[in-house]
Parts: sequence; structure tokens; C-alpha cells
Amino acid sequence: MRPEDILVPTPSGVCCRPGGFHIDPTRPVEKALITHGHSDHARAGHGAVLATQETLDIMRLRYGENFAGSTQAIRYGETLTLDGARVSFHPAGHVLGSAQIKVECGGLRVVASGDYKDVADPTCAPFDLVPCDVFITEATFGLPVFRHHDATGEISKLLHSVALFPERAHLVGAYSLGKAQRIMALLRAAGYNQPIYIHGAVEKITHYYQSCGIDLGEIELVRGANKADMAGKIVVCPPSAMTDLWSRRFPDPVAAFASGWMRVRARARQRGVTLPLVISDHADWDGLTATIIATGASEVWVTHGQEDALVHWAHLQGLKARPLDIVGYGDEEETENPAPPEANDA
Repeated sequence: MRPEDILVPTPSGVCCRPGGFHIDPTRPVEKALITHGHSDHARAGHGAVLATQETLDIMRLRYGENFAGSTQAIRYGETLTLDGARVSFHPAGHVLGSAQIKVECGGLRVVASGDYKDVADPTCAPFDLVPCDVFITEATFGLPVFRHHDATGEISKLLHSVALFPERAHLVGAYSLGKAQRIMALLRAAGYNQPIYIHGAVEKITHYYQSCGIDLGEIELVRGANKADMAGKIVVCPPSAMTDLWSRRFPDPVAAFASGWMRVRARARQRGVTLPLVISDHADWDGLTATIIATGASEVWVTHGQEDALVHWAHLQGLKARPLDIVGYGDEEETENPAPPEANDA
């Protein structure tokens, strides 16, 4: 059996014909397996959704109770048979509940990574290396220039700036699912014990993380805070809020942005970021290439991101490789919708 007999790229995403399902479909389908809760992977309107409990909960928070016709939760390491295929979910280390999906059929093992990172994160289960014959990898940061900094060092840079400018507020742009909570947890691990203020758009997901037992310390909403009282405070908000009227309520704010894209200085300048923090929830170039080799896969499919560079690298390693060229996936840090007006008042 060939890999293409198990999984095939379609306009709706990767489809498993023997199992009758799609993985992270980009449009409504009858049966969807979802790797994680970010909006470019987890969409509403499917007939049935199979995902981890955390991903299902996050989808409910974002889309409402009726986001799918039916849902089923699966545990890490649990195996289910779906028609002619066996599937299991394994930690991806991306955000809370994120998973790689292994599909087995006809003696062939294919792993779809979803989004992943291979570095420690106190807010989610660590990446689990899954041996396979074919590895479908993301390539968000699939260029050699992207080598992420140590996250603890970036947090130290933030805290140094807070100490240096006690009269200013520090606004930290971070995607509301995963990155924002990771920043909070990293601040606590670094010994920061002051209240961390958050934008209203971050509230629901943050409270959900806390309900799952993730210690983020004292969290306060910005709503109603006095401008002068925000001097010296750290405020975590969606990137879109940093250039919104909402940001004017803070005293001479320092604009920080936590993203792998901050490795590129031009990106920071374009966003008006004065304190770039190279903290990413995606694997960098070294992480991607090391993971591909470690899986033992003889064939690699590359999706959403810098596909051509990673495909070229794989060919140089003697691996079969191809880009999937599926439209609809993007980096959530770049495509996050602006917060709604009521959230901007939070």
C-alpha cells in the first residue's frame, strides 16, 4: 500500500479515504479529526469531530456548544478504529490539548504533526516523538534563518525592561490561545509574583487553562484600571490590541511582541514593536529537521509554511519529499482577527 492510498491532499485538507475522515479540514466535512484549537486548524460546522478533550473544550469556548453535529474525545495514546484505518493521538507540544495524529493502514504508519514544537512548555504536554513511515510536518518556520532563542532568556529581557522603565506599562502581544498563557507561566517560573493584567479577549482561554490545573498566578483584567496605576505593570493582549485605541489607556507603553517572527527585525519594525521577544510555539529550523530525522520516516510531506526549503533539505538527506500546497492554513500569530469592540473595552 502506498501513502497516497491512505492519505491524500484535497481542497478541504488531508483526507483519509479508508477511514472516511479529514485531518484539520479547511471547510466543513462529514468527519473531522482536529489536531488543536487554533482557528486555522479547528473550524466549526463539521458533522462529527474527534479530538482531545481540551481541544473540544476550546472549540466550545470559541464557537459555542453546537460547533459540530457530534463530538468524541480521545486520550493521548488511545487507539480507535475508524472504518479501514486505526488512529491514535500523541502530544504535539504546541498548545494545551494539541496532538499529532497517527494513521495506520495496510502496515503503513503515517503521522500528521499538526503544529508542534520540541521545547519545554509548562502549559502543555511535551512533544512525543512517534516513529513512522511517512511524516506530515508543518513548516511555519521552515527556513534556516529561524532559530528561536531560549524562551527563559527572552522573559529575562522583558523583566529587565520592566525594571528599567518602572514608570511605563509593558504591553506583550501574544496569541490568545497558548502563547498568552505560556508567557504568564514563564513569568511565574522566572519569579515574577506581581499581578499580570490581561485583555478581555484573553480571559476565557486563560480561565480554562487555570481550570485544567495550570498555575498562572494572580491574573487581573485591565477593565476599570486607573492609567497611573498601570505604571510598571505587564499586560498580555492580542497583537491586534497593541495598535488599537485600547492601548492608549496605559502610561507610555512599551510595545513587546512574543513571536517567532520577531527573529526578523523588519517584522518588528513594521509592527512598531520596540521589545521583540523571540518566543514561538512552533518548531524552528533545527527543531523541524531534527524531528524529521528522528521519526525514521523515509518520506516527508510538508504543509503550511516554507514548504519548498524543507522539501529541498529532505531531498538532500535522501528522503522522498513533497509539498502539499493546501490553501487555508496560516500562522495564527499573523492571522488572528482583531478583538471585538466589547473586548477592546476590557
